[in-house]
Amino acid sequence: MELKRKIALVTGAGSGIGKAAALRLAAEGARVAALSRTTDEVEKTCAEIKAAGGQSIALAADTSNEAQMRGAVAQLTDAFGGLDIVVANAGINGVWAPIDDLRPEEWDKTIAVNLRGTYLTLHLTVPHLKRRGGSIIVVSSINGTRTFTTPGATAYTATKAGQVAMVQQLALELGRHGIRVNAVCPGEIDTNISANTNSRHREETEVPVIWLQGDIPIGGKAGKSEDIAEAILFLASERARHITGTPIWIDGGQGLLR
Repeated sequence: MELKRKIALVTGAGSGIGKAAALRLAAEGARVAALSRTTDEVEKTCAEIKAAGGQSIALAADTSNEAQMRGAVAQLTDAFGGLDIVVANAGINGVWAPIDDLRPEEWDKTIAVNLRGTYLTLHLTVPHLKRRGGSIIVVSSINGTRTFTTPGATAYTATKAGQVAMVQQLALELGRHGIRVNAVCPGEIDTNISANTNSRHREETEVPVIWLQGDIPIGGKAGKSEDIAEAILFLASERARHITGTPIWIDGGQGLLR
């Protein structure tokens, strides 16, 4: 129970990495505010936490919407009285298409959810973290930070690179307040994020490569959400007390090969 008496916010907690992180932090004693745009999903996450003996509240908000996020953070602090850990996980793959085919509104949506959403999450929670220090973990990707081979993913890779830049900038800005800021950068993970991916004209941007043994050196299979959750737990804990401004690639070596 290394997070006993800690309070955590996890965005995108209705499924995948966010849900796994919320469950893992709660299992170590944290009181968890689980946030998602999808109310029924996040309520299920909270129900699982409570069924296991933990404490959790469900928050419904679009991370790119300032008013909704202000309301959600206010609910969190009213319920739990503070904040120690922020996991900025909410994000989308968006549209993957050649740059001359990618529409401005498609670009804007990916930027809004992945970058504006991360900004608003930190903008609204940092004042609470400053009161007693804490840990911020941003969920980025190997795309845009280690690999650039996903066909048409210009908007997505730009947001993921931007998130790591934010992490490194804020690690310096917030260190004086006892706040650590790090990123986890997953490779291929067995989640349902592909459901919000729209890929067009892949053949125009793809550089075909065949890896006879697969493109994931360790095990040859996609990772699991729980693999990312373990790294998030570590970064949230005192075990990572001297780590800040650091991206951690969790990809089974995939990014090195690609």
